[in-house]
Amino acid sequence: MPSTRTSFQPISTAAATVLILGSMPGERSLRDSQYYAHPQNAFWKVMGQIVGFDPLISYADRILQMNKAGVAVWDVIRCCERPGSLDGDILKSSIEPNDFASFFRDHSQIKLVCFNGATAAQCFQRHVVPTLAPLDLKYVRMPSTSPAHTMSLANKIAAWKVIIPHLRKRK
Repeated sequence: MPSTRTSFQPISTAAATVLILGSMPGERSLRDSQYYAHPQNAFWKVMGQIVGFDPLISYADRILQMNKAGVAVWDVIRCCERPGSLDGDILKSSIEPNDFASFFRDHSQIKLVCFNGATAAQCFQRHVVPTLAPLDLKYVRMPSTSPAHTMSLANKIAAWKVIIPHLRKRK
């Protein structure tokens, strides 16, 4: 029986230059109130390599490192019905997207939007793009960091390096 799932507020600052979008947090993330909390999800390992931090630091410190690098994290879907954690189980007719018009207005320095997998990209295209005024943004679909996506960690890191030129320069 599907139940309603609601995503989190974004990890972001007004100075963000990159936005990474997932579809909807999985069960472990919802339970722990943390993005990408499942230990098999490679997101924090990938970001640690790209942004330059130990992925084993506390969640609060990972957020701080992402903010310093200018990387925002959010989900396309604000709420939906889904049993379990799999994107494929999302009841499509239940999808309600987050408010991206307000987000992009408040985060005007974002120039690159990366989708963490196909579902995030497809949901954004279907549910968000028709509601937005034209924006000068580059959109890139990235390989999912989910354990369900069986690409090697090294190949995921290599693909995600596309964000490096868009990171805020560190002092």
